[in-house]
Amino acid sequence: MGETRQLFFRQLFEKESFTYTYLLADKSTKEAVIIDPVLETADRDVQLVKELGFKLKTAVNTHCHADHITGTGVMKKKLDTMKSAISKHSGAKADIHLSEGDKINFGQFFLSVRETPGHTDGCITLVLNDESMAFTGDTLLIRGCGRTDFQQGSPEKLYQSVHSKIFTLPAECILYPAHDYKGQTATTVAEESTYNPRLTKSLKEFVDIMDNLNLAHPKKIDVAVPANLLCGIQDL
Repeated sequence: MGETRQLFFRQLFEKESFTYTYLLADKSTKEAVIIDPVLETADRDVQLVKELGFKLKTAVNTHCHADHITGTGVMKKKLDTMKSAISKHSGAKADIHLSEGDKINFGQFFLSVRETPGHTDGCITLVLNDESMAFTGDTLLIRGCGRTDFQQGSPEKLYQSVHSKIFTLPAECILYPAHDYKGQTATTVAEESTYNPRLTKSLKEFVDIMDNLNLAHPKKIDVAVPANLLCGIQDL
């Protein structure tokens, strides 16, 4: 409980892309990390970090997003202590390229990296050191999951990632996705392994569902992906 009381946690929202950004910090050391910042709300997030007196060490993207441009590049210009991080399999530039089992430290806490490809090859899930919470990006959404029809998408890989890397966490582990379109903010391993309408199916049924979604491509994909491959700034 003592350690939990020292953890600062804030869930932030960007309304155009329905993206959640997460700020975590050690209250005693003031070291902080931010997950999936968005360009349009980067100034808001920088201001919050400064107001709270945090030293932002790392901004990590859970994957190379297709629906928005990351705020990482802008934030790096305004917070000289911060480094960018993303999976080594993403193909994107960053200060830190992450692999399975890597740790992102902030004070007495850390986030451990679990590679969870399927939505993209570079998707990762970030798990707090006590496994009380995890940040699933687009791999696992609340009662859903990321699409698998572009950017190296593979329903087979996604299914395996969720079942082997996320559903194996403690049942009470709180899961925080990169997006939600219905106003929900979080879920748990127990809920999703019981009620997720896609990932409680057999692999064959899941693949059939994902292969027949027939979704339109994200509106910003032609701009967002090239920018995110360059840390959100086109002219680096």
